[in-house]
Amino acid sequence: MGNCFSDVKGGQQAVGGGAQAVGSAAAAASSGHNDAVDYFFRAKGEHALFTPIELSLSASKLLDRDIVSKSDPMAVVYMKRRDGKLDELGRTEVIMNNLNPNWIQKINVTYQFEIVQPLIFHVYDIDSKYHNLPVKMLKLEDQDFLGEASCVVSEIVTKRNWSLTMNLHNRDGRGLKNLGTLSVHAEETVASRNAVEITFRCSALENKDLFSKSDPFLRISRTVENGGSVPVCKTEVVNNNLNPAWKPVRLTMQQFLSKENPLVIECFDFNSSGNHQLMGKLQKSIAELETLYQSKAGANFFLPSSGFRRHDKVLMSQIFVDGFFEKQLYSFLDYISSGFELSFMVAVDFTASNGNPRSPDSLHYIDPSGRLNAYQRAIMEIGEVIKFYDSDRRFPAWGFGGRTPNGSVSHCFNLNGSPSDFEVEGVEGIMSAYSSALHNVALAGPTLFGQVINKAADIAAHSLSCHHAKYYVLLIITDGVVSDLQETIDSVVRASDLPLSILIVGVGGADFKEMEILDADSGRRLESSTGRIATRDIVQFVPMREVHGGQISVVQALLEELPSQFLTYVRCRDIKPLNVSQT
Repeated sequence: MGNCFSDVKGGQQAVGGGAQAVGSAAAAASSGHNDAVDYFFRAKGEHALFTPIELSLSASKLLDRDIVSKSDPMAVVYMKRRDGKLDELGRTEVIMNNLNPNWIQKINVTYQFEIVQPLIFHVYDIDSKYHNLPVKMLKLEDQDFLGEASCVVSEIVTKRNWSLTMNLHNRDGRGLKNLGTLSVHAEETVASRNAVEITFRCSALENKDLFSKSDPFLRISRTVENGGSVPVCKTEVVNNNLNPAWKPVRLTMQQFLSKENPLVIECFDFNSSGNHQLMGKLQKSIAELETLYQSKAGANFFLPSSGFRRHDKVLMSQIFVDGFFEKQLYSFLDYISSGFELSFMVAVDFTASNGNPRSPDSLHYIDPSGRLNAYQRAIMEIGEVIKFYDSDRRFPAWGFGGRTPNGSVSHCFNLNGSPSDFEVEGVEGIMSAYSSALHNVALAGPTLFGQVINKAADIAAHSLSCHHAKYYVLLIITDGVVSDLQETIDSVVRASDLPLSILIVGVGGADFKEMEILDADSGRRLESSTGRIATRDIVQFVPMREVHGGQISVVQALLEELPSQFLTYVRCRDIKPLNVSQT
């Protein structure tokens, strides 16, 4: 799913101008194309033929489900599988009080010309009490259904302008017929690293409010061949200010196409009713915005005239470019292919909640027939993926929550039993060390993740101090019963500055709610007991029962968030691939 938030703070947050740029890898992962997944298959000699495309959505004349205001629409896009099940590809942002929405958040789809790829579009009216939730967390069954449309990907890309308009209808195809229309515009993803980061400021905006000053925000759109425009981002709202300065927005080549392509920049006065009032607009290319930055000059807004002669009204209000920086946005594969190493570490849960290993009901039961238990299956399936990424295939491997031969309970012991060497050779080494540990370590407890995370963080910190081009991934395989949630959160927050991601793999049928707290997919970063906020999201949780149930593939599950977490780390520190000069 996309990383675009719903109307957090009542629709005043920025959309599409930088927060999504780093997270786009995760969005691409859910749509079927993910650099990490692609690398895995290519390492096995399998090459997929695909074209990444991006869908822009808009709707017209939607049904109004609200009584005192207009509907607050959001669109959800699915790919229909052969068995009829729907895989969610992404969600747009919520647009408040609007029956003709033009969504900014794009949906990434991988077009495979040799496969029929049915798309299903659902449009919902989001209840106002959910507006402070990220769209990923919204329960669709709690929202009002506004309509459905369907097509296949090839229907869109075979249109001359890659645009398709469909009538919305009820799920069963019956009932009200006039539910409005949904339009889809597709564009091939531009494989370019070029991006610009621009800081905008305005002066002398004309006040549109009666009892206070206006609350301005900018919306930037790109013109398209059919004469229309596609919105690509909007800034945050600056409240009660006629001389606002906004946070920098990052525009990629995919968004602006070329430095000469015209962009429409509109300034609106935000209204919670959704009736945002235009304060001025102008048209500038990226090249012209760069000129404004160099000259330190402003450009005047105008208001379009609705009169017969169509004379635009030039305003005193001006826009300035206070910052303009060209950037190279390297991909996950750019780093890996340049020699940047991924190093995996494994930690296995030896707490008593797994059940007596001698009992066939235990998650740690070693079946004499050779049938793998839940942990062995997880290690083998995970190993098939990670061995393609770990260059030396030597894995630090620990256990936690077990009573070691010296009689003490340890929350971070070497899985191979060695007092000093914690590395094992390959996946076979993990399996062998695990089986041996079950004979030498008694299950105990409680379940404490903190020490294992701290150990992994120490290794990552040492590597960083030695300037090694390594990024670490800690795999914690557990049955899901956590005893030190706050201590774990504190450890995760401390580790969020380091080249480290944590993948928690849940085995068995336990309640994994606490694991989901650690996985900050809700959009809220973790906060430590001292009030420190995590620098970035570094935790991903994967329940193996969903993998075994066929809902997701183990490859997709394990690698879904890794590229975006990796890229967030290297981009925030301006770390370039090894074959690119570091400036």
